[in-house]
Amino acid sequence: MTRAGQRLNYPGIGATEQEPGEWPAGYRTLRVSDQVGRGDEDFAAAADAVMTWRMHRTAGVRFDTDAKRAVPGAQVVVGLGVGSLRTHAPCRVVWTVERPHRTGWAYGTLPGHPLRGEEAFVVVRDDDGTVRLEVLAFSTPATWVTAAAGPLLRFFQRWYARRTARVLRRIVDEERQALRTAGQGAEPDTDPDMEPDGEPDVEQSGAPDAEPSAGRGDHGKRDAG
Repeated sequence: MTRAGQRLNYPGIGATEQEPGEWPAGYRTLRVSDQVGRGDEDFAAAADAVMTWRMHRTAGVRFDTDAKRAVPGAQVVVGLGVGSLRTHAPCRVVWTVERPHRTGWAYGTLPGHPLRGEEAFVVVRDDDGTVRLEVLAFSTPATWVTAAAGPLLRFFQRWYARRTARVLRRIVDEERQALRTAGQGAEPDTDPDMEPDGEPDVEQSGAPDAEPSAGRGDHGKRDAG
């Protein structure tokens, strides 16, 4: 069981939000970036899949959590494997970010996790429209089993990062196709300003059109605890 009061068991909490030079010394690091789409619609689909755990669950990872989406402080128990071989890894979301071109979150390990460290999953939209998934992590073994795994552990971490990107790319493709199908099946809209005789109904007014109100930007959030 993961208790809300348990403390994260590694230094540099929240460091994956910074450049790798700011990460704790002595930890193995991982940086993987893969394209998963292109354009605003693909970014929105990828961001939603990451923030609602859909990407991880589709990749075959069990996510036990009461949170509907990633928020700082959310408790998560990650289950890897099957049956008696399943590993239960307790974590806590340490930061989130939701901006027009960058959305994602990171979790840190709690006592009972086979590793100590932090991992982030962030969807990025580049200036040229390319949408990428970035997986960033620093970690070190917390048990003799993971320590004995040696290079196999690093191989698995990189394999899993690539797998999440493949899964996210598939989700984005499915959402793009669903939008296209919905658009093809939609009935043409009737212009409400068009009179039955086909002439537009023009309202005379001397008042200028109102300027659109400015949108509120999203900012990164951290676990206050």
